[in-house]
Amino acid sequence: MSTMRVLVWHMHGSWLTAFLGGPDEYLLPVVPGRGPEGRGRADTWEWPASAREVTPEELRQERFDVVVLQRPEEIELLHRWTGLRAGVDVPAVYVEHNTPAGPAAATRHHVADRDDITLVHVTDFNALMWDNGDAPTRVIDHGVPDPGPRYTGELERIGAVVNEPVRRRRVAGTDVLLRFSEQVPTSVFGMGVEPLARENPDLADHLHNLGQHDMHAELAHHRGYLHSYRWTSLGLSLIEAMTLGMPVLALATTAAPEAVPPEAGVVSSRPQVLVETAQRWLADPDEARERGAAGRRHALERFGLDRFVTEWHHQLEEVVA
Repeated sequence: MSTMRVLVWHMHGSWLTAFLGGPDEYLLPVVPGRGPEGRGRADTWEWPASAREVTPEELRQERFDVVVLQRPEEIELLHRWTGLRAGVDVPAVYVEHNTPAGPAAATRHHVADRDDITLVHVTDFNALMWDNGDAPTRVIDHGVPDPGPRYTGELERIGAVVNEPVRRRRVAGTDVLLRFSEQVPTSVFGMGVEPLARENPDLADHLHNLGQHDMHAELAHHRGYLHSYRWTSLGLSLIEAMTLGMPVLALATTAAPEAVPPEAGVVSSRPQVLVETAQRWLADPDEARERGAAGRRHALERFGLDRFVTEWHHQLEEVVA
């Protein structure tokens, strides 16, 4: 397997952690203050030595084989910093992590008019909802590092993971989460979760902003996992919960219906079905444990890291060739 030098920005930390597990060398732009134009290496994930920081000035002197884009502005940044045109002077792939922010199914993608940049979606649902136009389009499912079978489920509570639930209320299904928490003991993990205590005071002592490793440890003590998202490609936290060995509850939206097999949990567009299932699991830890074990087997097979990095390496080789 030949290795390549890949330019990629630090934009989506969890996805990039998996991507950097590949066999290649990775250049991560870094700018003073580590702002959005160049965050460099993360300080909350353990990234390999093959991922090294480069300033815009250093990048002009670097040789790289392919650029992996994740935001429209990176096309302009590449040209401003190096004089190179994505897809013309250097092979390029654009990774789309999100569903359309505009009208569902009617929003044209940023590179839809480009036939020289390969557009890679992280789920089939994502690829279906975007208008991809003439861009050569592929799907490479998420890959998740295995945190190990850490599920204990001794807490008679359900855990949920969501960042900024108030700002992202409709997208994150925060209204569903709050109604759920009124009927089922619930803990919420993520950034910006503290305001939820104003809407449900019972949550006040069960809101946590933890690093990923500590979050996994705490989440795994909960009897099950709730995924309340209405609108996203899928949500890595759902896959991570399954790899921990947790039984999962999810709205029948996004790519969840294809990601969660029936034996691993319950997927429904009726929130009350999720409530009733959670209540049953709180009373029946054996069923919860069996569902979680099935979910872990499925997640490791479908979303395993080896499959992910192999598919990505082959995709980059194809683009470079």
